[in-house]
Amino acid sequence: MGGVAVLILLAGVWGSWGVAQHVMLTKGREQGTVAVARCDGEWCAGRYAPVSAGSTARSRVVIAESVAVRVGGTYAVVLKPGTDEAVRSGPAGVLFAWVPLGGALLLASVVVAGGLGRVRAGWVLAGSGVALLTAAFVAI
Repeated sequence: MGGVAVLILLAGVWGSWGVAQHVMLTKGREQGTVAVARCDGEWCAGRYAPVSAGSTARSRVVIAESVAVRVGGTYAVVLKPGTDEAVRSGPAGVLFAWVPLGGALLLASVVVAGGLGRVRAGWVLAGSGVALLTAAFVAI
């Protein structure tokens, strides 16, 4: 059961790191804002205005559509290297990137409390997961 709990937590970190690395390690990455003009299915697109040195303006970048992205809104973003795909930056972007880890913490808490009999550790994991998910919800 301990191995299963560790595997769940590693999967949560792995699922989060794909976006979190771009948001947290911004040195040398293109940073700017995107003004969302239209949304289509899972993606929204808009004009990119650079903020960081060396970044160039683009007529169209895409950002994943979520409950936090609306047509007409302007959002601080970081561009993924070599693509026209943007991810939210700032505190809201960091918290949103780690949402998969929050879910993994909740799932692992059940395994730790029920499977291992470590109720206190399970409550700590569950509390951490709820805190992370709540902070992401409030920030976005």
